[in-house]
Amino acid sequence: MEDQNPEAATSSGGGKKGEESKDSESNETRINIKVKNQDGGEIFFKIRRGTMLKKLMDAYCQRQGLMVSTCRFIFDGERIKETDTPDSLSMEEGDEIDLMVEQTGGSCNQ
Repeated sequence: MEDQNPEAATSSGGGKKGEESKDSESNETRINIKVKNQDGGEIFFKIRRGTMLKKLMDAYCQRQGLMVSTCRFIFDGERIKETDTPDSLSMEEGDEIDLMVEQTGGSCNQ
C-alpha cells in the first residue's frame, strides 16, 4: 500500500475528493532505477519521483561498503547532484545510473 500525502486528504479545493487522491498518487509514483557499477554489477532501486537521489546514493554505498565521497553517480553523461530527483532529471521507469568509483593508488617509482 502506498503512503498517501496527508495534505491531499485534508486540502479543500474545488475538485472532488477522488481527483485529489489521484493527483497525490501520480506525484508520488515510484519508478525502478538501476545502478550499474564499472564491473557490470547491477542493483535496482524503487524510488519516488520527488525523492532526492542522495537517498539512493547513500543506500547504494551502504550496501556496497563504499564511501559516498569516492563515488560518482552518472546519468545521461552528467554527474548527479545530491539534490537532484528523478523528476528533475526526467528519469523514466527502468533508467540506468552509472557508478564510477574514484580510485587512489601509489605511484610506480622505479
